[in-house]
Amino acid sequence: MHPQIAYTMLSETLSSYSVTMLGCNFRCIYCNAYRISQYPDAQWFYRDYVAPAVLADETISRMAPDTDKIGFTGGEPTIHLPYIEEVVQAIRENGTEIGVGIATNGFCTPETLKRVIDIATSISFEIKAYDDDVHRMLTGAPSAPVLRNAKVLATIARESIRVFRTVVIPGITDRQVLKIAAFIAEIDPSIPYRLIGFRPNFILYYHPGPGMALMNDLTERCKEIGLTDVAWSGYYPTEMPGGSETEIAMQYLRRAGCYKYPRSCGECELKDRCPACLLEPWR
Repeated sequence: MHPQIAYTMLSETLSSYSVTMLGCNFRCIYCNAYRISQYPDAQWFYRDYVAPAVLADETISRMAPDTDKIGFTGGEPTIHLPYIEEVVQAIRENGTEIGVGIATNGFCTPETLKRVIDIATSISFEIKAYDDDVHRMLTGAPSAPVLRNAKVLATIARESIRVFRTVVIPGITDRQVLKIAAFIAEIDPSIPYRLIGFRPNFILYYHPGPGMALMNDLTERCKEIGLTDVAWSGYYPTEMPGGSETEIAMQYLRRAGCYKYPRSCGECELKDRCPACLLEPWR
């Protein structure tokens, strides 16, 4: 079966034309994109196969002035590496200089990792857990290949690392974070490490996310271990905001940039450029 694409978009955050690939080699119990990663089992329908030459032309035609790369995510993009290589080759044969970003779970053979390093200019590498039993419980796969590849990547292609990252799941990965931080610090303490707050999803839909205090505490403890570039994003509001029903809802709207009360979107002068329509809360 041909590699299939869920969707494509211009990502202002990453300054890239982002390609989200379907399918994954993990079965993470907390996946926030499980309808993409577990395709076709999820029984949703997406964009489907796009020929490499077509995607290359599309990328070139849609690049904005501040777009300097094509980014592949998923799912797990490295399971479609031959396809990615064809797309990038077609873009570069056109004479277009472009960077290549890959977001990966790091679970691949040494040979595949070398090909990823050869093609990518920016790699986001997720270490989901350090201990093998925890990693297997979360993903269904062992941690050893991921840790091996993280060390190889940091040793021979440090300049390609955008971030190492871990999702913080209270009671499950919060203790893993410090082990991962020590592992990274031993290799290169300057590697950027990002902690992502878990959002209840999929099998862990009813498991609570981390509070702000936990995220701050883990960040500081990672720095104490020796890492020099640690930050976090996302937390779970363990306390409800105060006020009436409308006041509570309005607090979230104000944070998103909407100050109209009462709301009447059809009559609002900002209806065609509403700041509360597209919100990336981590920015």
